[in-house]
Amino acid sequence: MSIESSMAPFRCGFISILGRPNVGKSTLFNRILGDKIAIVSDKPQTTRNRILGIRNVEGGQLIFLDTPGIHAGRSRLNERMVSIAVASGRDADVLLFLIEASSPAIEKDRQMIESLKECRGAPLLVINKIDLVKKGALLPIIHQYQMLYPFREIIPISAVTGDGVEILVEVIVKYLPESPPYYPEDMITDQTERFLVSEMIREKVINHCYQELPFSTAVTIEEFKEQPERNLVVIKATIHVERDSQKKIVIGKEGQKLKRIGETARKEIEAFLERRIFLELWVNVEKNWTQDPRALTQLGY
Repeated sequence: MSIESSMAPFRCGFISILGRPNVGKSTLFNRILGDKIAIVSDKPQTTRNRILGIRNVEGGQLIFLDTPGIHAGRSRLNERMVSIAVASGRDADVLLFLIEASSPAIEKDRQMIESLKECRGAPLLVINKIDLVKKGALLPIIHQYQMLYPFREIIPISAVTGDGVEILVEVIVKYLPESPPYYPEDMITDQTERFLVSEMIREKVINHCYQELPFSTAVTIEEFKEQPERNLVVIKATIHVERDSQKKIVIGKEGQKLKRIGETARKEIEAFLERRIFLELWVNVEKNWTQDPRALTQLGY
């Protein structure tokens, strides 16, 4: 059935998912879309770019923007990440302010809300990670945030289990403007395959090296060559770090860590592209790139 076939007014608009780092924005984003578009880690500041995802429902098209966590940044990279998040909120039709039930931080969230008070979108408070608390613990949280800001609705969910997520989707549709769809109904994201592949590789670097290398890596795709006659895609990528010592960490003893990063990334990329992958990785030192505006721009930030 076409997404425009319903007799009721069709609704379409942009929904920005906002919150502090590590509250579950990307997990919620992927859960709503039913596919892994944004990389996920239990480490803060994993998401760096604005990522768009599209969910079609009967009578509506929901266009979600997964954003970097709003935080006090010290580097030029942090500043750009926060500016991306705030800019994504300004023009959205619906703002999802995501907090976590297991460890709310009302003062930090107050700062986040202050930074977005000029936004025109309908503000909804989404309390995530309800699977980690008893039901009675939600009532004081709801009361605190109701006093903090006049949210249109407050919806408790668990992005991990899916509890409450479809209710959230139904609520969002009510606040979208009447509009024809902006995107074809078979489209799930505006991101290129190259970008999504680079993010999958970066996720594996985070997972394997986070303790020694928290925020200092970026990934660029140098070659993405399809060989349809062999059902193969040749991908060559560079992992950028800031110092020689970090390069040694990523490569590991006798290259073993880089090999593990490549193996786990290749398996996920093959599942995503549904083709065999030849993946080659290099590690390059880009001195203090998180502080260098030129390097940030070259690396896509």
